[in-house]
Amino acid sequence: MTETDVTFPGDNWPILDPGWVWLVGAGPGDPGLLTLHGMNALRQADVIVYDALVSEELLAWAPQAEVIYAGKRGGKPSAQQRDISLRLIDLARDGRKVVRLKGGDPFVFGRGGEEAQTLVQHGIPIRIVPGITAGIGGLAYAGIPVTHRDVNQSVTFVTGHDQAGEAPDTLDWAAIARGSHVIVIYMGMKHIGRISKALIDAGRPASDPVAIVTTATTTDQRVLETTLDMAEKDIARIGMEPPAIICIGKAVQMRDVLDWQAMAAGQMPTNLDPLGRGLPAEQV
Repeated sequence: MTETDVTFPGDNWPILDPGWVWLVGAGPGDPGLLTLHGMNALRQADVIVYDALVSEELLAWAPQAEVIYAGKRGGKPSAQQRDISLRLIDLARDGRKVVRLKGGDPFVFGRGGEEAQTLVQHGIPIRIVPGITAGIGGLAYAGIPVTHRDVNQSVTFVTGHDQAGEAPDTLDWAAIARGSHVIVIYMGMKHIGRISKALIDAGRPASDPVAIVTTATTTDQRVLETTLDMAEKDIARIGMEPPAIICIGKAVQMRDVLDWQAMAAGQMPTNLDPLGRGLPAEQV
Protein backbone atom coordinates (compact mmCIF):
# COMPACT_ATOMS: atom_id res chain seq x y z
CA MET A 1 0.00 0.00 0.00
CA THR A 2 1.30 3.45 -0.91
CA GLU A 3 0.61 6.78 0.77
CA THR A 4 -2.11 7.52 -1.76
CA ASP A 5 -3.92 4.18 -1.37
CA VAL A 6 -5.57 5.06 1.94
CA THR A 7 -9.26 4.20 2.12
CA PHE A 8 -11.78 4.88 4.87
CA PRO A 9 -14.05 2.14 6.22
CA GLY A 10 -17.79 2.73 6.40
CA ASP A 11 -20.19 4.72 4.29
CA ASN A 12 -20.65 7.87 6.35
CA TRP A 13 -17.63 9.94 5.34
CA PRO A 14 -18.68 13.37 4.05
CA ILE A 15 -18.43 14.13 0.35
CA LEU A 16 -16.66 17.26 -0.89
CA ASP A 17 -18.90 18.53 -3.69
CA PRO A 18 -17.90 20.92 -6.48
CA GLY A 19 -18.33 24.54 -5.50
CA TRP A 20 -17.73 23.91 -1.81
CA VAL A 21 -14.84 25.11 0.35
CA TRP A 22 -13.75 23.02 3.31
CA LEU A 23 -11.62 24.84 5.89
CA VAL A 24 -9.37 22.13 7.28
CA GLY A 25 -7.07 22.27 10.30
CA ALA A 26 -3.71 20.68 9.48
CA GLY A 27 -2.55 20.48 13.09
CA PRO A 28 0.56 22.08 14.62
CA GLY A 29 3.21 20.59 12.31
CA ASP A 30 3.64 16.85 12.60
CA PRO A 31 1.70 15.48 9.60
CA GLY A 32 0.54 12.55 11.75
CA LEU A 33 -1.61 14.96 13.76
CA LEU A 34 -3.97 15.59 10.85
CA THR A 35 -7.44 14.21 11.61
CA LEU A 36 -9.10 11.49 9.54
CA HIS A 37 -11.68 14.01 8.36
CA GLY A 38 -8.80 16.20 7.24
CA MET A 39 -7.28 13.30 5.33
CA ASN A 40 -10.65 12.54 3.76
CA ALA A 41 -10.81 16.15 2.58
CA LEU A 42 -7.34 16.04 1.02
CA ARG A 43 -8.14 12.85 -0.87
CA GLN A 44 -11.19 14.49 -2.53
CA ALA A 45 -9.89 17.98 -3.27
CA ASP A 46 -8.97 19.11 -6.73
CA VAL A 47 -7.38 22.29 -5.40
CA ILE A 48 -5.71 22.95 -2.03
CA VAL A 49 -4.89 26.45 -0.79
CA TYR A 50 -2.41 26.05 2.06
CA ASP A 51 -0.71 28.18 4.69
CA ALA A 52 2.94 28.72 5.64
CA LEU A 53 2.78 26.54 8.75
CA VAL A 54 1.29 23.52 6.96
CA SER A 55 3.63 20.56 6.56
CA GLU A 56 4.16 20.01 2.86
CA GLU A 57 4.27 16.28 3.57
CA LEU A 58 0.49 16.48 3.80
CA LEU A 59 0.25 17.57 0.17
CA ALA A 60 1.67 14.19 -0.89
CA TRP A 61 -1.64 12.67 0.21
CA ALA A 62 -3.41 14.63 -2.53
CA PRO A 63 -1.47 13.99 -5.75
CA GLN A 64 -4.64 14.67 -7.75
CA ALA A 65 -4.96 18.24 -6.48
CA GLU A 66 -3.58 21.54 -7.67
CA VAL A 67 -1.77 23.19 -4.75
CA ILE A 68 -1.66 26.95 -4.18
CA TYR A 69 0.57 28.50 -1.53
CA ALA A 70 -1.02 31.34 0.43
CA GLY A 71 1.26 31.66 3.44
CA LYS A 72 1.45 34.71 5.66
CA ARG A 73 4.48 35.29 7.87
CA GLY A 74 5.16 38.38 9.94
CA GLY A 75 7.85 40.66 8.50
CA LYS A 76 8.05 38.75 5.22
CA PRO A 77 6.34 39.17 1.84
CA SER A 78 2.98 37.51 2.30
CA ALA A 79 -0.34 37.00 0.61
CA GLN A 80 -2.98 39.52 1.60
CA GLN A 81 -6.00 38.16 3.46
CA ARG A 82 -8.44 39.81 1.06
CA ASP A 83 -6.68 38.25 -1.93
CA ILE A 84 -6.80 34.79 -0.33
CA SER A 85 -10.52 35.07 0.35
CA LEU A 86 -11.26 36.28 -3.18
CA ARG A 87 -9.19 33.43 -4.63
CA LEU A 88 -11.24 30.90 -2.64
CA ILE A 89 -14.46 32.46 -3.93
CA ASP A 90 -13.27 32.33 -7.53
CA LEU A 91 -12.16 28.71 -7.23
CA ALA A 92 -15.49 27.65 -5.74
CA ARG A 93 -17.47 29.54 -8.40
CA ASP A 94 -15.44 27.69 -11.03
CA GLY A 95 -16.90 24.47 -9.67
CA ARG A 96 -13.72 23.29 -7.98
CA LYS A 97 -13.58 21.07 -4.88
CA VAL A 98 -11.63 23.41 -2.62
CA VAL A 99 -9.72 22.63 0.56
CA ARG A 100 -8.38 25.59 2.51
CA LEU A 101 -5.63 23.94 4.57
CA LYS A 102 -4.66 25.96 7.64
CA GLY A 103 -2.08 25.30 10.33
CA GLY A 104 -3.41 24.21 13.72
CA ASP A 105 -7.15 24.77 13.99
CA PRO A 106 -8.86 27.13 11.53
CA PHE A 107 -10.84 28.87 14.25
CA VAL A 108 -8.00 29.44 16.78
CA PHE A 109 -6.06 32.60 15.87
CA GLY A 110 -6.00 31.42 12.26
CA ARG A 111 -8.44 33.83 10.58
CA GLY A 112 -10.58 30.86 9.64
CA GLY A 113 -13.64 32.62 10.97
CA GLU A 114 -12.96 35.63 8.74
CA GLU A 115 -12.48 33.47 5.65
CA ALA A 116 -15.56 31.38 6.39
CA GLN A 117 -17.66 34.50 6.94
CA THR A 118 -16.52 36.02 3.63
CA LEU A 119 -17.26 32.80 1.75
CA VAL A 120 -20.78 32.54 3.16
CA GLN A 121 -21.44 36.21 2.42
CA HIS A 122 -20.65 35.44 -1.24
CA GLY A 123 -22.92 32.42 -1.33
CA ILE A 124 -20.20 29.76 -1.08
CA PRO A 125 -21.12 26.73 1.06
CA ILE A 126 -18.50 25.66 3.60
CA ARG A 127 -17.58 22.87 5.96
CA ILE A 128 -15.29 23.28 8.98
CA VAL A 129 -12.85 20.47 9.80
CA PRO A 130 -11.25 21.27 13.17
CA GLY A 131 -7.58 20.59 13.81
CA ILE A 132 -5.27 20.19 16.79
CA THR A 133 -4.20 23.66 17.84
CA ALA A 134 -0.56 24.44 18.67
CA GLY A 135 -1.48 25.80 22.09
CA ILE A 136 -2.49 22.30 23.15
CA GLY A 137 -0.73 19.88 20.79
CA GLY A 138 2.49 21.85 20.52
CA LEU A 139 2.87 22.07 24.28
CA ALA A 140 1.96 18.40 24.68
CA TYR A 141 4.87 17.50 22.38
CA ALA A 142 7.10 19.47 24.74
CA GLY A 143 5.76 17.52 27.71
CA ILE A 144 3.65 20.39 29.06
CA PRO A 145 -0.01 19.76 29.92
CA VAL A 146 -2.09 22.92 29.69
CA THR A 147 -4.25 21.57 32.51
CA HIS A 148 -3.24 19.51 35.54
CA ARG A 149 -5.34 19.26 38.67
CA ASP A 150 -2.36 19.98 40.96
CA VAL A 151 -1.51 23.11 38.97
CA ASN A 152 -4.47 24.90 37.46
CA GLN A 153 -8.20 25.09 37.11
CA SER A 154 -8.05 27.62 34.30
CA VAL A 155 -6.07 28.33 31.17
CA THR A 156 -6.20 31.42 28.98
CA PHE A 157 -5.26 31.48 25.29
CA VAL A 158 -4.25 34.87 23.91
CA THR A 159 -2.62 36.27 20.79
CA GLY A 160 0.65 38.13 21.14
CA HIS A 161 -0.07 40.70 18.43
CA ASP A 162 -3.00 42.60 17.01
CA GLN A 163 -4.02 43.24 13.39
CA ALA A 164 -1.28 45.85 13.06
CA GLY A 165 1.37 43.48 14.39
CA GLU A 166 1.69 45.31 17.71
CA ALA A 167 1.21 43.96 21.23
CA PRO A 168 -2.56 43.89 21.75
CA ASP A 169 -3.53 46.85 23.96
CA THR A 170 -7.17 45.71 24.08
CA LEU A 171 -6.28 42.75 26.32
CA ASP A 172 -6.69 43.27 30.05
CA TRP A 173 -3.30 41.91 31.05
CA ALA A 174 -3.94 42.69 34.72
CA ALA A 175 -7.08 40.56 34.74
CA ILE A 176 -5.30 37.78 32.85
CA ALA A 177 -2.37 37.86 35.27
CA ARG A 178 -4.68 37.53 38.27
CA GLY A 179 -7.34 35.28 36.83
CA SER A 180 -5.53 32.53 34.94
CA HIS A 181 -3.14 30.01 36.43
CA VAL A 182 -1.72 29.14 33.02
CA ILE A 183 -1.41 31.54 30.06
CA VAL A 184 -0.74 30.31 26.53
CA ILE A 185 0.37 32.93 24.01
CA TYR A 186 0.27 32.51 20.25
CA MET A 187 2.55 34.66 18.06
CA GLY A 188 3.97 36.40 21.10
CA MET A 189 7.74 36.15 20.72
CA LYS A 190 8.20 39.59 19.16
CA HIS A 191 6.46 41.32 22.06
CA ILE A 192 7.37 38.99 24.94
CA GLY A 193 9.24 41.79 26.71
CA ARG A 194 6.20 44.08 26.80
CA ILE A 195 3.89 41.22 27.68
CA SER A 196 6.13 40.02 30.51
CA LYS A 197 6.35 43.52 31.95
CA ALA A 198 2.59 43.95 31.80
CA LEU A 199 2.04 40.66 33.63
CA ILE A 200 4.68 41.39 36.28
CA ASP A 201 3.32 44.92 36.81
CA ALA A 202 -0.08 43.29 37.39
CA GLY A 203 1.33 41.10 40.15
CA ARG A 204 2.50 38.00 38.32
CA PRO A 205 5.70 36.65 39.95
CA ALA A 206 8.84 37.52 38.02
CA SER A 207 9.98 33.97 38.72
CA ASP A 208 6.91 32.44 37.08
CA PRO A 209 8.03 29.51 34.87
CA VAL A 210 7.91 30.11 31.12
CA ALA A 211 8.40 27.73 28.20
CA ILE A 212 8.90 28.84 24.62
CA VAL A 213 8.37 26.09 22.04
CA THR A 214 9.38 26.84 18.45
CA THR A 215 8.39 24.84 15.33
CA ALA A 216 6.41 22.64 17.70
CA THR A 217 5.85 18.93 16.92
CA THR A 218 8.37 18.95 14.06
CA THR A 219 11.90 17.55 13.92
CA ASP A 220 13.15 21.13 14.33
CA GLN A 221 11.29 21.68 17.62
CA ARG A 222 13.20 23.63 20.26
CA VAL A 223 12.14 24.26 23.85
CA LEU A 224 13.43 27.01 26.11
CA GLU A 225 12.56 26.95 29.80
CA THR A 226 13.03 30.28 31.53
CA THR A 227 11.21 32.72 33.80
CA LEU A 228 8.90 35.63 33.13
CA ASP A 229 11.53 38.27 33.92
CA MET A 230 14.24 36.55 31.84
CA ALA A 231 12.22 35.35 28.85
CA GLU A 232 13.09 38.21 26.47
CA LYS A 233 16.82 38.07 27.26
CA ASP A 234 17.01 34.28 27.04
CA ILE A 235 15.20 34.20 23.69
CA ALA A 236 17.70 36.71 22.28
CA ARG A 237 20.65 34.93 23.88
CA ILE A 238 20.03 31.60 22.19
CA GLY A 239 18.61 33.08 18.97
CA MET A 240 15.14 31.52 18.99
CA GLU A 241 12.84 32.51 16.15
CA PRO A 242 9.12 32.05 15.42
CA PRO A 243 6.82 30.29 14.90
CA ALA A 244 6.51 29.83 18.63
CA ILE A 245 3.99 29.00 21.31
CA ILE A 246 4.61 30.38 24.80
CA CYS A 247 3.34 28.92 28.07
CA ILE A 248 3.43 30.81 31.36
CA GLY A 249 2.68 29.17 34.70
CA LYS A 250 3.50 26.19 36.87
CA ALA A 251 2.33 23.75 34.19
CA VAL A 252 5.77 24.32 32.63
CA GLN A 253 7.36 22.53 35.59
CA MET A 254 5.53 19.33 34.70
CA ARG A 255 7.94 18.99 31.78
CA ASP A 256 10.48 17.64 34.30
CA VAL A 257 8.33 14.51 34.49
CA LEU A 258 6.44 14.43 31.20
CA ASP A 259 9.10 15.12 28.57
CA TRP A 260 8.21 11.98 26.62
CA GLN A 261 10.52 12.85 23.74
CA ALA A 262 13.47 12.75 26.13
CA MET A 263 12.26 9.36 27.33
CA ALA A 264 12.17 8.13 23.74
CA ALA A 265 15.84 9.12 23.57
CA GLY A 266 16.55 7.04 26.67
CA GLN A 267 16.50 9.82 29.28
CA MET A 268 14.17 8.95 32.13
CA PRO A 269 13.16 11.76 34.53
CA THR A 270 14.84 11.99 37.93
CA ASN A 271 12.63 14.64 39.55
CA LEU A 272 9.25 12.93 39.81
CA ASP A 273 7.72 15.67 41.93
CA PRO A 274 8.56 19.01 40.29
CA LEU A 275 5.84 20.85 42.21
CA GLY A 276 7.16 19.78 45.58
CA ARG A 277 3.72 18.79 46.83
CA GLY A 278 4.12 15.05 47.22
CA LEU A 279 2.73 12.56 44.76
CA PRO A 280 -1.02 11.79 44.94
CA ALA A 281 -1.69 8.63 46.93
CA GLU A 282 -2.84 6.66 43.86
CA GLN A 283 0.53 7.36 42.19
CA VAL A 284 2.72 6.27 45.09
